[in-house]
Amino acid sequence: MPIDVVVLDACVLYPASIRDLLLLLAAEDLYSPKWSNRIHEEWIRNLLANRPDLYRTKWNRTQRLMDDTFPEAIVKNFSGLEKKLSLPDLDDNHVLAIAIKSNAKKIVTFN
Repeated sequence: MPIDVVVLDACVLYPASIRDLLLLLAAEDLYSPKWSNRIHEEWIRNLLANRPDLYRTKWNRTQRLMDDTFPEAIVKNFSGLEKKLSLPDLDDNHVLAIAIKSNAKKIVTFN
């Protein structure tokens, strides 16, 4: 049985405990995760804004490890689709575009 494709929004990658749980479940092939460099940039930027004691190099390394572990997770070339979308929160258009582009069954988010 094929596993579901699931987009992970920045807000669920931000907290380490949730990110680690979601990545563990993906490593167990319970679902296939999807994200973009833009999603990475958003969760890292927000983390550093709230935690000035942390350094970007550590989180860039976390991003690289995620991308190396799940190379099929990185979704690219979705901006044309994003421009056609019009959600109430325009910041969510890229997440929906990623879901459409990757044929995701679900989006995991807090909002």
